[in-house]
Formats: sequence, structure tokens, C-alpha cells
Amino acid sequence: MHIVIVGGGVVGLSCAHALAERDANVTVCEAGTLGGGSTGRAAGGIRMQFSTPVNVALSVASVPVWESFEERFGVDIDYRKNGYLFLAREAETADDFESNVEMQTAQGVPSRTLSPADATELCPELHTEEFVAATYCPEDGVADPHSAVQGYSQAVTDAGVDVRTNTPVTGLDREENENRWRVETPDETLTADYVVNAAGAWARRVGRFADVELPIAPRRRQAAVVEPERELDAMHPLTIDLDSGAYFRPEREGTALVGGHFADSDPDVDPDDFSASADLDWTVEAVERAADVAGYFGPETRVRNGWAGLYAVTPDHHAVVDEVRPGFVVAAGFSGHGFQHAPATGQCVAELCLDGSASQVDISSLSLDRFETDETGLVERNVA
Repeated sequence: MHIVIVGGGVVGLSCAHALAERDANVTVCEAGTLGGGSTGRAAGGIRMQFSTPVNVALSVASVPVWESFEERFGVDIDYRKNGYLFLAREAETADDFESNVEMQTAQGVPSRTLSPADATELCPELHTEEFVAATYCPEDGVADPHSAVQGYSQAVTDAGVDVRTNTPVTGLDREENENRWRVETPDETLTADYVVNAAGAWARRVGRFADVELPIAPRRRQAAVVEPERELDAMHPLTIDLDSGAYFRPEREGTALVGGHFADSDPDVDPDDFSASADLDWTVEAVERAADVAGYFGPETRVRNGWAGLYAVTPDHHAVVDEVRPGFVVAAGFSGHGFQHAPATGQCVAELCLDGSASQVDISSLSLDRFETDETGLVERNVA
């Protein structure tokens, strides 16, 4: 069986690895360089504190791979379990925290609710008067996406996967009588039993090649590295003010990463033509909002650098992981969670292609038709 994967980010490479482990013949077509799209601009978070069971399940299934990544792939991904600290300003958000933790712990996640006063043990400079509740999971953390791409890419190459960089897919055509796909590239036309759309912010475009309309929008997100006024401890948790959208975490050499989306509007952008630099106005606001959360930041905070990347966003902030046409599988639309969910997604995609259904994680709620039936009620609220 020949499977063509469109997209050489961490999700596409994880799919290639899972399929190659089961002896499938795999070709990866990447329009640019491996990890050169959204993966290379990801903040690298790995967490289990989500608000829906399926996202928690994808995390729970992925974490063992991240924990053993160096042993499996021979590459150190600098995986640090600093924990994630979520903060609520509003009573409604605090109520959600209670139900979220109940659902998470039912899946084995060691998360817990905290009072703002208790949260100062984790975030000593927290402005406790601004918040009404918090949640924390010590098993959440962060890793280096670039190193993960390096590990996966070497592993799939060693497994015989045909990895083609600078090879955009320019067209798809289903040969129904042959039960296969014709995959157009600038160099040649490939034939495949399955095509996997793991193109991230470009997924909607690739879907249209297959006459599939995907509600996946490329949205610009920004991050900045700053020198805070008061240094964060190296094991300070990634801290998210869920009601304002601001977040921060320690970086290397005494710096901190700050981020968040604050604008009322969130327009689609052209994934081939967007500013990859952080906006000055946004950077100032990000530091100000971080200062509203904790006393590490203030007027003397200095900006080192910043960047912008793309989220592939769906209306409910959940991925589409589904065989949406015979032989056409989508694994995209993770709304900022693709890096951390890549290992489990790869396994699910391999099962869809080779077994006809996924068994490691129940991904039935991630089908494309949920946007037509609106039966799942999915909305991921823990989004930064």
C-alpha cells in the first residue's frame, strides 16, 4: 500500500513514522523544508489540561512518546515538565475549571484546582487579587519542536520513507475505478492508495484539490522573548490567564516567552504571504498583559526578539482527524495543539489507513461531518 502524506511538519512526519512502522510504503511531499511551516514557529507546549475528553485523550496518548523521545529517536528534545498554571478571573471560568479537572483526573491526569493564594507557591509574583481560581498539572511541560522534527525525519528516512522537500502537491484526482489517487507535483505524478492531508495552515487549500471543503482557517499568532524585570525560576510553570489570553513561561538565560491573542478580530491570512515578525504594538500589549498577571514584568522589561506563525483553526478549536473521502484522510486543524498531539495523531492516522478505524484514541468526535450535524457539542475552551 502506497500512502502520500502532504505536509512535512511534525504531524506529517509522525504519520509517516507510524505508517512506516507497519510496513506501509510512504512518500512525504513537503512544499518547503521539513518543519518549516507552523512546527518551526510553535511554542512547544505539551499539556494535558484541555477542556474536552478527546483533546485530553490525545495528550495522554502522546506524552509517553515525548517522555521517551531520546530513547526512541536518539535526539534530545529538551523536554521539561515545568507544569501549566491556568488562571481564572471570572466566576464562570472558575466553574469550568472544576468540571475540567474532574474530567481530566478521570483520564488519569494529575491536575488539581488551586486558590490564587495557593498558586503563589508556583508563581510567587502572582497578582492574587486579580484572580478567583487556578488549576495546575505538574506533568505538563514544553519541548523543542525543531529537535522533534530532526528526530522524526531521521527515523522515517531510516525506515525507507521517501521524503521529498521543496515538492508542493499541486493537484489531486480520484480514480474511482482503480480506487487510488493521482497526486500531482511539479516533478511527477504519483499514484497512491491513500492521501493524508497534514498540511496544517495549508490544509484547506489541499482539501480543495480533493473537492473537500475544510473549515480550517490560517490565523496569525505571535510570541516574544523578553528580559523580565524579575527573573522567573527555570522551573516556573507556563502560566495562562485564560480570561485575557495572556501567557508566559521561562526561556533560557533568564529570559521569558510571552504570548497571547488579544484582538477582537481574527482574520484569515495567506499562509504564503504573512508577516513572520512580531508586531511592535502587539509586543507592548503582550508585556503589559503579562504584567497584569504577575510582577515579573513591567516598564523595564526589555524585548529580545519575537516572531509570528500560523495556527490552523477550526470553529470548535479541535482538529479534523478523519477519512473524509475514500482514501483521503485529514489530520489538520489542531488550533495550536498539533505539535503536542502529533504522536497520537500519527498512530490514529495509521490505523485509519491500514485498519479502517482508529483504536488507540476514540476520534469519532473529530470527524468532518460534525460541522454539518453539530451533534458533538465540542468547544475547546482552554485555548491560548
